[in-house]
Amino acid sequence: MGTVKEDIVEHCKAIYETIADELTSWYNFTRETWPLLVLLFSAIGLVIWMAKPAPPKHVLMGSGSIGGSYEVITKKYVEYFAKNGVTLELVQTSGAEENIIRLRDPKDKFQAALVQSGLITPDNSHGLQSLGSLAFEPVWFFYREDKFSPDHHTTDDFFSQPMSIGAIGSGTHQQAMHILAANGWDKTSNLKTIPNNEGIEALLRGEISSIFLVDGFESENVQRLIQQNEVKLGIADFTRAAAYTRLMPYFHQLQVPQGSLSLRRNFPDKNVTVIAPTTNLVIDPTMHPAIQLLFLQAATQINGGRNFFSKYGEFPAFKESIIEESPIARRYYEKGSPVLMNYMPFWLAEFIDRMILLLLPLFAFVYPIIKTMPGYRTNRAQGRINEIYGALKFLEQDITLNYDPIREQEYRNRLEEIEARALALRVPKSLVSNYYSLRSSIDFVITLLSKKTKPEERFN
Repeated sequence: MGTVKEDIVEHCKAIYETIADELTSWYNFTRETWPLLVLLFSAIGLVIWMAKPAPPKHVLMGSGSIGGSYEVITKKYVEYFAKNGVTLELVQTSGAEENIIRLRDPKDKFQAALVQSGLITPDNSHGLQSLGSLAFEPVWFFYREDKFSPDHHTTDDFFSQPMSIGAIGSGTHQQAMHILAANGWDKTSNLKTIPNNEGIEALLRGEISSIFLVDGFESENVQRLIQQNEVKLGIADFTRAAAYTRLMPYFHQLQVPQGSLSLRRNFPDKNVTVIAPTTNLVIDPTMHPAIQLLFLQAATQINGGRNFFSKYGEFPAFKESIIEESPIARRYYEKGSPVLMNYMPFWLAEFIDRMILLLLPLFAFVYPIIKTMPGYRTNRAQGRINEIYGALKFLEQDITLNYDPIREQEYRNRLEEIEARALALRVPKSLVSNYYSLRSSIDFVITLLSKKTKPEERFN
């Protein structure tokens, strides 16, 4: 038992001494290299300060009109954000015009909205950025066949009766006015500026004869019109679609195959060409990079699949060039999500990813400092040893060449001061031999002084 206890005590002492030695070593290292450490931590602190703060937990986004595709899409975004610990609050607005104004207002906390291409011009695009296009939004034109001749109807026939073209400020209204103005029809008195959902109700009641609608295929409004059985509806064919895409480049030419909207009703009863702007995710440029990445990931999952008008993987993408492209989005489209996002919460992964980019140039600055630290400490210690050697050599020469018994106490005091300086030295292991060589040299000068004094006197 005694042997076991002794072993335990011995091991504990060894552990204590090891820890004490390490702490002493670190203390001495810190004391010797503190200027370099201050420089190092100042550089790291500067990088952390320059990095953007943690992403917000609450973001405001426009929700779009009631019954529209934006309402469908943004609700999916809300669910996706919630899974990642961020609250995406949908804000009801009057349409694209209000969305653009609020996004450009630096005092407004409104940070994201879906806006159709063609509604943002070089004049009002300042202060906005795009995360890319998400989908096509066809221009639909539905009408009641019971209001027109079953065999033939002209453009004049449509404008001779009430037509809904969306509420003022909405994307539908602005796109309608673009098309009508291009054809010289924008002064027609029968144009009704009412919201799309109210226009559909008015159409079904027979209060208006047609409705102009710009919306996604999956929207509640479009699906409701497609599925009507009580009232026969048609869809206008943009036979000059190619001309529209040349004159208004933000329009894309799409096809609605015969019977694709309803095989049972064979609707439409022929292949139909439509034109379509794109849905664009527009943001305030001050939006946190992590939130931008979260929007892009949501867009890939929600809008990246195959649907009626787009192929798998066609969206999200940059299809319009008016709005400045977000650098975060460009990098995302080129390289994809940061790898770390597959293994940790998005905000932490994105922060680390950005920090790596910031730390790479920092490393070029920090590495030489870290590499210099051991040599710096050694050089500092060697410099102190050399200083003491210099003082000792000067004293030795003074004693050897100019010895004066009257100055004996002065010699002793100088030697005691030099010896005290040597004893106070803290040197790294690499300089231990130099240190003891210095101590030996001091003893040599002490002996030299003793020989110069009276034989019975000794140096204490």
